[in-house]
Amino acid sequence: MNQEVYLAGRRIAADSPVFIVAEMSANHLQDYDRAVRILHAAKEAGADAVKLQTYTADTITFDSDDDCFQITGGTLWDGTTLHKLYEEAYTPWEWHPKLMEEAKKQGLICFSSPFDFTAVDFMEGLDMPAYKIASYEINDIPLIRKIARLHKPMIFATGIARLEDIERALAVCRQEGNEDVILLKCVSAYPTPYEDVNLNVIPTLERTFGCLTGLSDHTMGSAVAVGAVALGARMVEKHLTLRRSDGGPDGAFSMEPEEFKKMVDDIRILEKALGSPVYRLTDVQESERFGSRSLFVVKDMGEGESFTSENVRSIRPGCGLHTMYYEEILGRKASCPIRKGTPLSWNLIR
Repeated sequence: MNQEVYLAGRRIAADSPVFIVAEMSANHLQDYDRAVRILHAAKEAGADAVKLQTYTADTITFDSDDDCFQITGGTLWDGTTLHKLYEEAYTPWEWHPKLMEEAKKQGLICFSSPFDFTAVDFMEGLDMPAYKIASYEINDIPLIRKIARLHKPMIFATGIARLEDIERALAVCRQEGNEDVILLKCVSAYPTPYEDVNLNVIPTLERTFGCLTGLSDHTMGSAVAVGAVALGARMVEKHLTLRRSDGGPDGAFSMEPEEFKKMVDDIRILEKALGSPVYRLTDVQESERFGSRSLFVVKDMGEGESFTSENVRSIRPGCGLHTMYYEEILGRKASCPIRKGTPLSWNLIR
């Protein structure tokens, strides 16, 4: 897989800034003006992109009250059906072109997740710059193949994926000649308990599949996202809402704008701090070596007097002879009178 991916002209690679995505999801609460406000909040918080979801209740599931369509198991959405949840959560398709245009005005990239063939066709009509495959769709091989053939960047969430699911999805991408793939470590739990995140899988995904990696995060707060960057994540995606108290299907585990901005700021600080893997001293460190220890004469000495542990010590600063010569010097003679406080040098020793 390619080690650099260009998403709407933005380079994503090991040595490029982390690409930060604000997931709007259902946080618009079916209010277009609120969707625009979220988009503006994402820009102000420092996001690089906003992500939408392109589906309707009928394109993502089936309207049925049968047991298998009921949501149970201790989720935020227990007690309703899949169809009713997605009726509430979907983003109206007629908003997409307007939101993409508004994002462009703000200098944001806007892309989306499709959930069926009709969504892909619709998104292509909007010249969608990239396609996110949600974790529950990673086993939809026909959908993945259709998208791969478009030869645009593909971002896979791996929340419910076994290794063989990832292997199969990537094999399809390769078959269709699309190697612009990013794998996002993800846990499909809302919110995700910290102990279930397993961030150490990020470098494992990179080694195993040869892909750029990132994080689709559903934990509370920003610590996990920042930690992912330290482990090599090149993309970070977090849900963004205006206020969690506003409610909505995804509000409870979404970030508020101030929190999102702090996450972005911390990631940018961490990028600077991570720096280079090459061990070398900075200019400041080189200048500070003057403060290191070296050998000094600490008592007045006459010519011919022997150097001993009483008149030579290893002390700060570092303008004298290196301390590694200490034992070699002991017992040798002073070549001239030496005043105490003089840094030792070879011309003072015979």
